[in-house]
Amino acid sequence: MKTSVYNDKGLDKYLPVISKRHSLYEKKIAELTDGHKWDLSDSANAYLFYGLHKYPDKWVFREWAPHADEIFLIGDFNNWQPQADYALIPTYNGNWEIELALSALQHGMLYKLWVKWSDGAGERIPAYSRRVVQDEVSKIFSAQVWDTSNYEWKHTQPKQPSSPLIYETHIGMAGEKEGVSTYNEFRKNILPYIASMGYNTIQMMAIQEHPYYGSFGYQVANFFAPSSRFGTPEELKELIDTAHKYKISVVLDIVHSHSVRNETDGLSRFDGSFDLYFHEGERGMHPVWNSRLFNYGKNEVVSFLLSNCKYWLDEFKFDGFRFDGVTSMMYYDHGIGKNFTDYSLYYDGTQDEDAITYLTLANKLIHEVNPNAFTIAEDVSGMPGLASSIANMGIGFDYRMAMGISDYWIKLLKEKTDEEWHVGDMFYELTNKRKEEKTISYVESHDQAMVGDKTVIFRLIDSQMYTDMNVYQRNLNVDRGLSLHKMIRLVTLATAGNGYLTFMGNEFGHPEWIDFPREGNDWSYQYARRQWSLLKDQNLRYRFLAEFEKEMLRVVKKYRIFSQKPFVIVQSTVDQVLIFKRNNLVFVFNFNPTKSFTDYGFEIDKGKYKIVLDSDNTQFDGFNRIDDNYEYSTQLINKKNLLKLYIPARSAFVLHKTS
Repeated sequence: MKTSVYNDKGLDKYLPVISKRHSLYEKKIAELTDGHKWDLSDSANAYLFYGLHKYPDKWVFREWAPHADEIFLIGDFNNWQPQADYALIPTYNGNWEIELALSALQHGMLYKLWVKWSDGAGERIPAYSRRVVQDEVSKIFSAQVWDTSNYEWKHTQPKQPSSPLIYETHIGMAGEKEGVSTYNEFRKNILPYIASMGYNTIQMMAIQEHPYYGSFGYQVANFFAPSSRFGTPEELKELIDTAHKYKISVVLDIVHSHSVRNETDGLSRFDGSFDLYFHEGERGMHPVWNSRLFNYGKNEVVSFLLSNCKYWLDEFKFDGFRFDGVTSMMYYDHGIGKNFTDYSLYYDGTQDEDAITYLTLANKLIHEVNPNAFTIAEDVSGMPGLASSIANMGIGFDYRMAMGISDYWIKLLKEKTDEEWHVGDMFYELTNKRKEEKTISYVESHDQAMVGDKTVIFRLIDSQMYTDMNVYQRNLNVDRGLSLHKMIRLVTLATAGNGYLTFMGNEFGHPEWIDFPREGNDWSYQYARRQWSLLKDQNLRYRFLAEFEKEMLRVVKKYRIFSQKPFVIVQSTVDQVLIFKRNNLVFVFNFNPTKSFTDYGFEIDKGKYKIVLDSDNTQFDGFNRIDDNYEYSTQLINKKNLLKLYIPARSAFVLHKTS
């Protein structure tokens, strides 16, 4: 019997296109490895060739700039003037090189390139710079000579988690102070908290150097430079090393979908040409992001990006990547304003097959460099095969973000009253995933926390977050908000395909949006931080949400719920009761805002059951309407094993079959 591609008969008619794309990948990998004479990872060593390198007897600097007429190193060492002694020599294939005595450069010196072309000249930061810093007064960025001994790694990298429980982080806004937090502060203050909560993966945003802090790190200029705003490369390595001590994997939120359009501190018009790394004309500019778009059809660009992946794996021991903007990469129209309602929209010729080839190569390389690494795709289009294996003609990501789930919760909270919540639709939306792919579910990421949007807790409680979150008095709206916050997160985690994500602070209902310093807010850091003191304040109710998050993570790990798919038992739209089984746990949700149910019966496996998690427990600021120590037994009624429960309004609990 013939097997359908990706086990989906609906894709059979598109098999020729899928096969063609896979053949483009096979052709490109053969080209890059000279007919498979070496591994792909051996073709991704550009970072070891280009840039500034120190040898026992000299410094060597190399750059690729085929359209340049002259290139000079300028910096602290020659008063920032182009001089013959610092002129690069053209070698081959557009490469330039200079050798300098060891005494010519010292640790900490600033430098750039002065590049001359046929009709102009300009300062440029080398494309492979590993250290870029900004002058505090002039705000100008420069490359920096970084001559330090290699960091000595102390801890082995953890095994890939079978089910990633991801804490999405931003180093700079991780502290409570109104300013930029550091790698060291994160390592000392935030990392122990993440470990204590039970997350097994950290996703780091804004690591690649970016000129504008408010871009959240998505307007990258210097792809090989860890952001110096937060500290030194060694301090980032120590952070990652310490995470590994806690058996926590660290994933880099890598940006290969576009680059900042800046010329003096980015890659745009690097050697006077507009198409060195990017497409020419309109195709080379993103219509919404106002940034430059890579030409994935050029081998030099592919080499640059693949080398970038290998660099972060080898030099910093990241355990994988979350690829940003994958939808934008895969479609000529970047998926803007497009509803992907038909399979034809994935195979109609409007896809950038060079980009798809690059993404497949990147996944091949990453797993070749570190077979234990894992990759996550951010794609809103639902491209089939994105998280299918390359051997099965897929693009090769290990996971895709289940991005429709956060959209579902926002739509529900904005458009429906509590009485209109349809648990059948809810279960469908939370479990509607491609069967052959692994997915990461989340209620909200950093996107929902940005200024102009609202987090779930803010949609639930709004301004009463500021006045009624104390433990000394009850408020009906706050009680509702906290109950639903716990239930929404639990049902999302319990129905997740293969993993779960939350953005830093959202687990305890951080009360404010994110707004980076900008002219419109007088360059304030007030909303570019996390107020951890709210979590620690015993007079406030935030701590109960964090405690519930911690306990639900403990439960899903202990009982290994991701080893099986959720199986629905009850989805009563009238009662607003949702009950489903997963592995050896039974999840019970009553979204009814006013009605509790006594002796609510449903058929289940014969045995005894005990509650292992209860959102209504006073430990989580609930009302303790259930005896969590009671052991429930099935009853044989009309030849059916029924379990009868008391299910309080607006609550959820989890049962474990004990016998």
